[in-house]
Amino acid sequence: MTQHSQETVIGQITSVFGVKGWLKVFSHTDPREGILNYRDWTLVLDGKRIPVKLEEGRRQGQGIVVRLKGIDDRELARTYSGAEVRVPTEELPELPVGEYYWHQLEGLDVFTIEDEYLGKVHHLLETGANDVLVVHATADSIDQRERLIPYLPDQVVMSVDLGGTRMVVDWDPEY
Repeated sequence: MTQHSQETVIGQITSVFGVKGWLKVFSHTDPREGILNYRDWTLVLDGKRIPVKLEEGRRQGQGIVVRLKGIDDRELARTYSGAEVRVPTEELPELPVGEYYWHQLEGLDVFTIEDEYLGKVHHLLETGANDVLVVHATADSIDQRERLIPYLPDQVVMSVDLGGTRMVVDWDPEY
């Protein structure tokens, strides 16, 4: 059995583009074109891992379109629709102190500044104005509500401790 290094999902193939095997990709990188900086992708589809090489890509409207090595017709390209695009986590650039990748925040325990436990960060949403933490209740949280908390460092998010898997927010649990 081979050991996979940590991987991060950086996008998803959504559909085919044109007739020459190009694919539309929804990019999770910021800026969206950042996904094109990675050449060696692992596609994960229905539990299967498919290593592919990015040949070329470009911005197309709101999305990204790419051509993968060896995929040059629409029908073959269609078989990759829905695949997650992953890269080794160690290939991601180091972020400045105080900035985090979404995957680093997912799973953190969320506490109020009064030390009330709200639950775990399940995922984040991009709303345009700011990112939003989706916090799911756990057996130990103060209630069983899902909360949407704006990710606003120093305004709402007071501290993030990745090592201690803990985030402290200035947030009224009634809200």
